[in-house]
Amino acid sequence: MRRRQLGQSDLEVPVVTFGAWAIGGWGWGGTDDARDAAAVDAMKRAIDAGMDAIDTAPVYGFGHSERLVAEAIRGRRDKVTVMTKAGLRWDDERGEVAFEGEDDRGEPRKIYFNSRPDSVRHEVEQSLARLGVDAIDLLQIHWPDPTTPIADTMGALVDLCREGKVRAIGVSNYSSEQLEEARVALGDVPLASDQPRYNLIRRDAEEVLSYTREHGIGIVAYTPLEQGLLTGKVPADRDFPENDGRAQRPSFRREIRAKVNATLDDVVAPIAAAHGATLAQVCLAWVIDQPGVTSAIAGARTPEQVDENAGAGALELTAAELTAVRDAFTALDLDLSA
Repeated sequence: MRRRQLGQSDLEVPVVTFGAWAIGGWGWGGTDDARDAAAVDAMKRAIDAGMDAIDTAPVYGFGHSERLVAEAIRGRRDKVTVMTKAGLRWDDERGEVAFEGEDDRGEPRKIYFNSRPDSVRHEVEQSLARLGVDAIDLLQIHWPDPTTPIADTMGALVDLCREGKVRAIGVSNYSSEQLEEARVALGDVPLASDQPRYNLIRRDAEEVLSYTREHGIGIVAYTPLEQGLLTGKVPADRDFPENDGRAQRPSFRREIRAKVNATLDDVVAPIAAAHGATLAQVCLAWVIDQPGVTSAIAGARTPEQVDENAGAGALELTAAELTAVRDAFTALDLDLSA
């Protein structure tokens, strides 16, 4: 597994990071004992394969994902880079509502933007306890909070760094302007990374990538496979249950799935065959090889999915292949508006 320094931090991460969103269950069709056991096995397999950075968040299953991560890393903490987040609260009604829905038990939930200094500190303490660790390697602000000045949030994170509870500071879903505000507020503490959504059909983050390259900020891209759409394993006629977030995702409309699958078959499949790779591995490798990208987060709920994702970390596409894939998806001109 190739490795890269994360921005100007002291962290070195694999080019494929294990994404622990899906194992939280919420928005992915729920969870149960069997799925939890498979998820823990998947994370252990990932660590053994060199995918030894794990990205999670408190809101992923309302603490469930972090607790599963704790089980997976027990006894091997020194081999894992633990990345979690703060800034989305379901247990504190201050701030604006970010989104709402039902949890896995059908109970209504409201999630609030909240990056107030006291809230961030509370979340870090809770995450440390759930994860069973003394320090979080990378603490990321999950989304910009319109009710809290960025400078106030960054000040709290600097304090947590000085206390040894956080080793590096990152953000997620920030614009270039917000990144600049955070970077300035941190002073001599580097802004290690931003985590934007980025994949072959969602490329609006490229303006942010230009900024982060200029300022030495790492990029940890999420949904590089558009929640499985770019694996070629999601037929256009598949139905999703109501508790699966993909049922409402614009990119999963049937007509878009049909276009994406056709492009995967026509353009990506020959490249995959030439490398002895899968469609997912080619699409994941494409993200990893974009200028400024440090790592791509690939979710998995089984060890077999981990093996496929890890394989993308060793796959290096030619410049011509990278261009051909980009051009093919650009030509689709997909309408992904809600």
